[in-house]
Amino acid sequence: MEHVVRPPIAPMLARLERELPTDGDWIYEPKWDGFRCIAFRDGTEVDLRSRNDRPLARYFPEIVVALLGVKAPSFVIDGELLVTKGEAFDFPSLMARLHPARSRVERLAGETPGRFVVFDALAIGADDLRELPFAERRRRLLELDGVAAPLFVTPATADAMKARRWLDAFRGNGVDGVVAKRRTTSYQSGRRALTKVKSQLTADCAVAGFRWYADQPVVGALLLALYDGEGTLHHVGVASSFTRARRHQLLDELAPFVSSLEDHPWRNGFALEGGPTGRLHGAGGRWSPDMELDWCPLHPELVCEVAYEQLDGIRFRHPARFVRWRPDRDAQSCRLDQLGFDAQSATTLL
Repeated sequence: MEHVVRPPIAPMLARLERELPTDGDWIYEPKWDGFRCIAFRDGTEVDLRSRNDRPLARYFPEIVVALLGVKAPSFVIDGELLVTKGEAFDFPSLMARLHPARSRVERLAGETPGRFVVFDALAIGADDLRELPFAERRRRLLELDGVAAPLFVTPATADAMKARRWLDAFRGNGVDGVVAKRRTTSYQSGRRALTKVKSQLTADCAVAGFRWYADQPVVGALLLALYDGEGTLHHVGVASSFTRARRHQLLDELAPFVSSLEDHPWRNGFALEGGPTGRLHGAGGRWSPDMELDWCPLHPELVCEVAYEQLDGIRFRHPARFVRWRPDRDAQSCRLDQLGFDAQSATTLL
């Protein structure tokens, strides 16, 4: 492919902040929760590259077709690949799209279609836009003719209050924060020249077990649990980032609550519902009685507060961060409804 801007291109990145910046001439965008992707088109050729320069076009044929429908014969644009399931974005279904079998790729393109939300233009025609201010690059992006579903240009605003409403309203339902960009910023490949703002959420969880730290006699991860409205205890994730000294302390703190498996709510297994991504890092994997007992059951009486950022269904996508014990909370009061299922679907932004 003959581009004025050619792969590999490292995407411009963002540094994490907890507060929305307002001291300057900022443009705010939703931070989409998908796969970062730079799309290269030259005539009838389309190449999609991941953040790590892995080819993605074969997994998203519907996006390739849509990019060929854009009137400009040559361009390079930066955005986020997303997948919808029903009326919501669904990250596990997005992961499932990366399948080696062509027949499955074609089937999933119909069952869980992708969307490509674009937020920057690196080149259009013979023009390399990377040194232009972001405001000018966005203007050129908006002028592209033929951008239609499943292609979208991300919404943007200069109104900090509106950006704060995005943070509050969506909370992981396809959007996991806000990106703040200065109007004058050039496209700086590989540099953290942008600002991303994420709300750190917390939940009070029952501790229903723990796993050992590798082959050492100390705590590796706490197994976190929440009750549904019918009293069923669900495994929702793990907390695992502890110092070595803290791992020893936790063993002493948990010892009085060790339970036999026969007396435990998870004696018939946990996380058996699985999911399209298989073993999720944050959830620590499923367990059933036909498997080796690789965890130690605890009477689900202890409650801890944890911080998390993203959910996949009722599971923390990444390990949660232990904040503190909550001796004032009854474990039975730790319910799934803490996880903010009333958040809006980010599909309403497109």
